[in-house]
Amino acid sequence: MKNSRIQIVLFVATFISCFMNISAKVVRTELNTNWQFREARLDNWYPAVVPGVVHLDLMRNKIIEDPYYRLNERNVQWVDKEDWIYQTSFDVDDNLFNCANQVLRFKGLDTYADVYLNGSLILKADNMFREWNVNVKGLLKKSGNVLKVYFKSPIKVDLPKWEALPYHLESDNDQSENGGLLNKKIGVFARKAGYQYGWDWGPRLVTSGIWRPVYLEGWDNAHINNVQLIQKKVDKDEADLQSVVEVEADKRLSDAVVTVTANGKVVSKQSLILEKGINKITLNYTMKEPHLWWTNGLGDPYLYDFKTMVSRRGKQEDVKEEKIGIRSLKLINHKDKYGTCLYFELNGVPVFMKGANYVPLDNFLPRVTHADYEKLILDAKNSNMNMLREWGGGTYECDDFYNLCDKYGILVWQEFMFACSLYPANDAFLANVRQEAIDNVKRLRNHPCIAVWCGNNECQDGWYSWGWKEEYTKQNPAYADTILSQYKKQYFEVLPEVVKEYGGGTAYRPSSPFATPDSSSDPANGDVHYWSVWHGGRLPVQSYNTYRSRFFTEYGFQSFPEYESVKIYAPETGDHDIYSEVMMSHQRGGSFANKCIEDYMLRDYRKPKDFEHFLYVGMLLQGDAIKIAMEAHRRDMPYCMGTMYWQIDDCWPVASWSSRDYYGRWKALQYFARKAYDRILVSPYVHDDSLSVSIVSDELKPVNGSFEIKSMTLDGKVMAEKTIEMEAKANTSTVVYEQPLASLLNGEDKGNVIFYTTFKTENKTYDNVAFAVKQKDINYTVQQLQQNIKPAGGGYDLTLTASKFARGVFLSLKGIDNFFDDNYFDLLPNVSKTVFVRTKLSLQDFKYQLKVMTLPDSYAN
Repeated sequence: MKNSRIQIVLFVATFISCFMNISAKVVRTELNTNWQFREARLDNWYPAVVPGVVHLDLMRNKIIEDPYYRLNERNVQWVDKEDWIYQTSFDVDDNLFNCANQVLRFKGLDTYADVYLNGSLILKADNMFREWNVNVKGLLKKSGNVLKVYFKSPIKVDLPKWEALPYHLESDNDQSENGGLLNKKIGVFARKAGYQYGWDWGPRLVTSGIWRPVYLEGWDNAHINNVQLIQKKVDKDEADLQSVVEVEADKRLSDAVVTVTANGKVVSKQSLILEKGINKITLNYTMKEPHLWWTNGLGDPYLYDFKTMVSRRGKQEDVKEEKIGIRSLKLINHKDKYGTCLYFELNGVPVFMKGANYVPLDNFLPRVTHADYEKLILDAKNSNMNMLREWGGGTYECDDFYNLCDKYGILVWQEFMFACSLYPANDAFLANVRQEAIDNVKRLRNHPCIAVWCGNNECQDGWYSWGWKEEYTKQNPAYADTILSQYKKQYFEVLPEVVKEYGGGTAYRPSSPFATPDSSSDPANGDVHYWSVWHGGRLPVQSYNTYRSRFFTEYGFQSFPEYESVKIYAPETGDHDIYSEVMMSHQRGGSFANKCIEDYMLRDYRKPKDFEHFLYVGMLLQGDAIKIAMEAHRRDMPYCMGTMYWQIDDCWPVASWSSRDYYGRWKALQYFARKAYDRILVSPYVHDDSLSVSIVSDELKPVNGSFEIKSMTLDGKVMAEKTIEMEAKANTSTVVYEQPLASLLNGEDKGNVIFYTTFKTENKTYDNVAFAVKQKDINYTVQQLQQNIKPAGGGYDLTLTASKFARGVFLSLKGIDNFFDDNYFDLLPNVSKTVFVRTKLSLQDFKYQLKVMTLPDSYAN
């Protein structure tokens, strides 16, 4: 018994010793308690939440009402004209206080901020996108520390800059009038999220605050500032890798060891001398038969657990842990017989990019949760997307966003934060921008999801094709020369230099869209933003079928949110008109956009009978329009190798081009995208009095299946049919069927016929429907769908059957605390479909609330 006790004591001592040896000496605490704030010119203090922004704190303290509700945005435009003070007090524990090095790390200050610690000015910040680190050794006390952040009004700081310039910088989306500034569009002067000043889908809510965490960090001897993993050469046999470890030492250390492990296995280890200051250590190593990272749909987005450690005499000084995917990713952009191609090659495979543009999830970003980000990325994944474009008028997203893209196999087209504007790119501005770029490139470069860095959104097209160049030349040729010179330096020198030095081989493009350095975009070279449907020309939605490009980074079509979402922010019956004051306030495209929706709707659909049905038909209109585009772009591969519609999300409740509304509710477009982006697409296309059908496959191997085409009347009578046993070719698009319409109609009226196509594989049936005429010319009739409801885990299985073809079957319940796993779908005559509905309603309430609507139910006549 005595020996057993001795063994236990020895074991515990050994365990404690081992634990002490592996525990890092870096001590870190987040300063997120005891915060208060006040308007600088007043004396009243209120409790504050950090991270946060002033609008959120004002709402929590009931000083302002929710700016998203009805017309409340108008009532809070005073907030950005004021200075604000945030303050906290804190104590420091012995472990941190006794550290030789003590650093305050501000992950994000929005935007013009003077920071004081115990009465001493320690920092003057001027960039929302940068990280700020301050050595506070000697200023820090064991107890009673006071940290104060004085935020200056961005309006008051930047108005003099606007007034000092002899010309005005283009920035059309800045809603200066809504902010009481007349034509003084000052947003371009601040290194701050552009969309806060307003956009054609967003409100004007210019924030201030400590929008990302604040940490107090202490360390002795050595500290890892950053680890870069450079993937020099990767294939399925081996990965040739290089870790560049940046270590800061506070003295000369002659006995240091840097170790890199992957999934717990040592892949590289080096003994070295650390000199006082910044040390860069390069470790080269090879991993045999690596488990590669793939995009969604092509394979497993596998992530290794990488750990980089600095130790001395067996004791760990610091450690950095990251999940990193090993992959080869190249942007291919070379001349070919058509012009200049643009596509991404992943692990040696050309990959067609299917995705959408992403804007910030909220105007008040600190309230976006991990769950919110995960829902968005999962919605992209579950809609068969493999890329999101992080647009340049928002922010460089938080780590959560990129970690989730890594996890779920979603590549990111990453833009620097410049959009649709010209910027005062003098030397001081560019120095600030350079450091902003360094901070974010270094932060994001190890993420396998980062596919490309892009200098800006549409600024080059603005100069060369929106009339900017001509307007400034007309004012004064010297103005045009200055602006162009600054533009070139910003996007062709500063930003690419940062990406080249710090980006680890990630590609860079100066702008999106972009063809050549001295021209506007064009469809044969690089990427395009196609807006001739909707904005320019208001061409028919069928134009999506014929306009070709090598890569579509933007195109889109508006809709309102569905009725249950609208009732949240516009609940009064008087609001329920698209031209009501409230609805117009939540339609930043103005009456032009509303008129667009109405005109396009009446071109292709019958007039809806009321507001609720107008919203429903608008959903189908948007979904049908973008479905045409997505399918056309995929049919055109490999000439076209990417399609990303504008946009997947909203930052507030609004009429916009989004496929998910602000509340995360799927519009028809999101359901249609899931199908149009599936790994295999069967795509029927009516043109020139013929029907052609393409099979598009993203699979990396050929797939055997059975193709079938049926021409049938709305009540199910088959007019013509054909079945072909075939092989869908790997990673390409192939026309598999073509026939004159006359042979498929067999004398029947076009308005009575649909074309139903399927491709059946061993595991799944892919299907699609085409029409010979516009939706308004099809002879739909109102019908009552048969319903069968069965309880299922977390909701109900709803089975529907129609006696005739049912177009756009829309299911809804009260509120938005529910989800339909399919919606806005078409139902073949006498063919049942089961939809799972996630809801907490009782069976009785579910039956009572359930609404089932089809297109003819919306007709005014």
